[in-house]
Amino acid sequence: MRVTTLFGITLSLAIGIGEVTLPVAEAVQLRDGLVYFVQPPKLVNATTTYKEVNVWGATYYFTIDVPENAGESLQKVTIAQKEGSENIRYNLDDTRAFVGTRDRKETQLKLGPVTNDRDTRTVSVSFDPPVTPGQTITIALRPLSNPSFSGVYLLGVTAFPVGEKSHGQFLGFGRFQFYSNGRGWWFR
Repeated sequence: MRVTTLFGITLSLAIGIGEVTLPVAEAVQLRDGLVYFVQPPKLVNATTTYKEVNVWGATYYFTIDVPENAGESLQKVTIAQKEGSENIRYNLDDTRAFVGTRDRKETQLKLGPVTNDRDTRTVSVSFDPPVTPGQTITIALRPLSNPSFSGVYLLGVTAFPVGEKSHGQFLGFGRFQFYSNGRGWWFR
């Protein structure tokens, strides 16, 4: 009861003054122009539609939460293969992104350039316009096929805020385990 009364008195005083100021998160920008997120996005989930090797038609989903207090919109996401015995190749023209999750697709997002650097095994997905804070988004990346060799494949996800000189924030790894077809259905 006291907490409620204290909150009511504080709110009354604030209203009586005539102005309530709430803190607003702004992007962090260093002197050299480097832009950082105030609160970085989070990699919520990374899944694939098929876990068997050599399967065509798979989709790799990366779900990212851009918090309200990010301080800056999300301009670009990179997905870099860090582990796995075979380089995964992608159909970049079939890359999609949307607000929501794999199971709850909402609004389709318009993408800017989607590129691949084979030397670093990195796919870059740009948003046009950038994703505003307070949204959960999912990137759907289509490989030409799942790898031919079974094992663990780690895909590192990094988010970049809007800015000419933006600092990428590493969000974590999407971990995909691919199984040879002879292992059976129980590994799905």
